[in-house]
Amino acid sequence: MNQQNQTGPFSTTNDFDQWVKSVWQVVEGIPRGHVLTYGEVARLAGMSRAARRVSQALRRAPREMDLPWHRVINSQGKISFPEDSSGFRQQKELLEEEGVVFLKGKIDLDRYGYRGALDHLVWGEGF
Repeated sequence: MNQQNQTGPFSTTNDFDQWVKSVWQVVEGIPRGHVLTYGEVARLAGMSRAARRVSQALRRAPREMDLPWHRVINSQGKISFPEDSSGFRQQKELLEEEGVVFLKGKIDLDRYGYRGALDHLVWGEGF
């Protein structure tokens, strides 16, 4: 079987497995009340062109790891699940419980996204 087809942009399955662990580490570090896009997670995990693989990595996480998967959204500031799905409702509810506000179905990435998360980490809760 062609190894390239199984691992996409990764040389080996082991490379992909290591990257998956990097994704988990990035997602674990997203502060409460903030989000990152799939592309930002991929970039911070060391593979900027692998945004579509981030959801694969999240699905591979053991349940007991309790990753804050709900803090990863698409580049438009939207939840990627279909609006009428239980996944959409669950993700939206979890984000709203953390104080993330949706306006017309979107999250303000300037406030709640990467830059907002950095401001939160540097300046604290009241920023």
